[in-house]
Amino acid sequence: MTTKQLGAMSLVAAAFAAALGGAAQAGPTLDKVKQAGQVSCGVPTGIAGFAAPDSQGRWSGFDVDVCRALSAAIFGAADKVNYVPLTAQQRFTALQSGEVDVLSNNTTDTLQRDTELGLNFAPVVFYDGQGFLVAKKLGVKSAKELNGATICVSPGTTTELNLADYFRSNKMDFKPVVIEKADELRAAFFSGRCDVLTGDSSALNATRLAQAPNPDDYVILPERISKEPLAPVVRHGDDQWDDIVRWVVYALIEAEEKGINSKNVDDKLKSDDPGIKRMLGVTPGMGKALGLDEKWAYNEIKLVGNYGEIFDRNLGKDTELKFERGLNDLWTHGGLMYAMPIR
Repeated sequence: MTTKQLGAMSLVAAAFAAALGGAAQAGPTLDKVKQAGQVSCGVPTGIAGFAAPDSQGRWSGFDVDVCRALSAAIFGAADKVNYVPLTAQQRFTALQSGEVDVLSNNTTDTLQRDTELGLNFAPVVFYDGQGFLVAKKLGVKSAKELNGATICVSPGTTTELNLADYFRSNKMDFKPVVIEKADELRAAFFSGRCDVLTGDSSALNATRLAQAPNPDDYVILPERISKEPLAPVVRHGDDQWDDIVRWVVYALIEAEEKGINSKNVDDKLKSDDPGIKRMLGVTPGMGKALGLDEKWAYNEIKLVGNYGEIFDRNLGKDTELKFERGLNDLWTHGGLMYAMPIR
């Protein structure tokens, strides 16, 4: 065979591969979700601002809105979600076994979880760090003063491992009180069973404001002893589902950066910006690549909002929690939120 013939065959093969790559390969998780008519989403058992049911059993919060965005992208409706509350110890088994399709559960991305547990992490949706909540009456000003303290901690978490590392590296001792259920853990702390409650600083602040008998009687110490990049999680082995969850998150961030929100998204359909036209499905192709309707991103923004709207609604300055954006602001505003190009 001549060099010219080989070159021609290579061009044909490349064109064939490109044609195959234009649409997502069907994956079992999306098929399962469509057949069930809902996404099964593993959420925390109750963290103010992140995931909690009301008296009618209706779930709301930052993590819940990530699930709702996924539902909107798939079904064109944000309410097709089955919320499965899971403790830190239950969540990975529930995902591995197929009990849930995705975790939106304040889960930290780590090397061992990514590899040994057979998981894939979507883009980070909340950058956090571990801290310590104490009663002001203890007179403690720094975590370095906690030698010998009794500390309430949840098992099966990076929190538990970071705690041991921090005290070991600082040559201090502590007495752990290990309790799996979040509400029982918080109750133990507020009843005085332990001196300190440790966890993600965002969750500690939510606990202080929403559940302390008097929030002003408690303080979060200044040290942050870890990086806690919290992200949705899916199983290894289904690339299409991994792609869908990843790009649903990116679209929330990209929408905020491009100034697209739930109120103006219909007007943005008329935009001449090529990036906006691709994202909202005016120019087709992005939906086909994921195996979704071309209006997948339009639907999640219209029905749930962009990343900033989700943050502000659940955690922001007009909520009880009054969180600053900080690291969770857009990269253009000094934060870490940065979406890959939708093209």
